Amino acid sequence: MAEDLRNRFLEEKQYVLEGLQAKESWRLFRILAEFVEGFEVLPKVYPGVTIFGSARTKPDEPDYQKAYELGKLLVKTGFSVITGGGPGIMEAANKGAAEAGGYSVGLNIKLPYEQEPNPYANVRLEFRYFFIRKVMLAKYSKAFVFFPGGFGTMDEMFEILTLVQTRKIRPVPIVLVDKNFWKPLYTWFTKTLIPTGKISESDLQIFTILDEPQEIVNYIKEKLWI
Repeated sequence: MAEDLRNRFLEEKQYVLEGLQAKESWRLFRILAEFVEGFEVLPKVYPGVTIFGSARTKPDEPDYQKAYELGKLLVKTGFSVITGGGPGIMEAANKGAAEAGGYSVGLNIKLPYEQEPNPYANVRLEFRYFFIRKVMLAKYSKAFVFFPGGFGTMDEMFEILTLVQTRKIRPVPIVLVDKNFWKPLYTWFTKTLIPTGKISESDLQIFTILDEPQEIVNYIKEKLWI
């Protein structure tokens, strides 16, 4: 049985080497092209604030209205608004930014469902690769705001927190919106991760949790000395 399994893996490896090697080389050019496009287009939107959150949030939900208002306030403060370019929270923030007359940036990702680009981004890019899109969402931002969301939002949030914690990027304002939503996670941090030595108590200073758009803008301004 073990020998059969080993032979099967060897056959699969040979197939990969023979059938996909050329495709892998061409993929490098697609990756490079996406980086180049982002580096050429996005410097004009600096300084930005990147807003993350669920693509499933509906226009009649309070979080949508908050994201819309936050997008407007950020533009009026002098920031561009950067989102993942999809529906839900991203759409709301882009809509507020566009209506306020600022750069409303949508960095869309090609997905089989959910991620249709919203119509409110006046600067648009589309990416095939998540990791390139993540670089672009972070590179031209002075602050990050996380509304309630699912796996994608959590993935992006923990990556930004890790980059700051490990000093791979400069300390920046990071805001989690909606105290009720984030309270269980915060409790897990304080009751499980800190006592077991998985994070330090000082790591909790990397982010803050707020509720209202104006206090979010005020916090960002205070941290950036605007």
